[in-house]
Amino acid sequence: MAGTAARYLYLVRHGEALPDESGLSEVGRRQAALLGRRLAGRPISAVHHGPLARAAQTAGLIAEHLPAATVRACDAAGDYVPYVPGRAELPADSADLLLRFLSRSEPQESGPELARQAVAAFTGPVPGDEERHEVVVTHNFLIGWLVRHALDAPPWRWLGLNHANASLTVIRYAPGRPPSPLVLNDLGHLPEELRWTGFPTGYGV
Repeated sequence: MAGTAARYLYLVRHGEALPDESGLSEVGRRQAALLGRRLAGRPISAVHHGPLARAAQTAGLIAEHLPAATVRACDAAGDYVPYVPGRAELPADSADLLLRFLSRSEPQESGPELARQAVAAFTGPVPGDEERHEVVVTHNFLIGWLVRHALDAPPWRWLGLNHANASLTVIRYAPGRPPSPLVLNDLGHLPEELRWTGFPTGYGV
């Protein structure tokens, strides 16, 4: 029987976008380049990204520092609502707030299926005896969904797991072990003036 090896999944929220979301702002481009520089020493073989311009451009700038990596567009890495909970699933004291948020997010009918595809494509140990290191450049909702999945939390708990632009979250999937989030929403590669974009003012720490 073939063995399995560890997967290191590097989850990246795209850099800051232009106001019309047609691509990256100058800040977003700087964020992406600095993240690429941070990842340059890692043995990354693939950079997956969602189909929207802000994710594709972020992936391209990161990949400039990863000459051995293949860059691939993937619908499962896109921007969608992965799961819409019912009121009974939510904590009573925050159900109204969360449901109001979801009502503004235009859930797509394909969201749950794309979330299932993302879990199948990007999580778990890999076949063979060589570790795999992969980057997924995506959006806030999918990062929250994959962190929730790694922690085996209730399906609704992707809500409230928020990530800044060009932040780094890394999850290790090793054979015979539960998934291990190694870092979450890490901004150590960015100078202070480039941190915490994508969050309301005052959220940065």
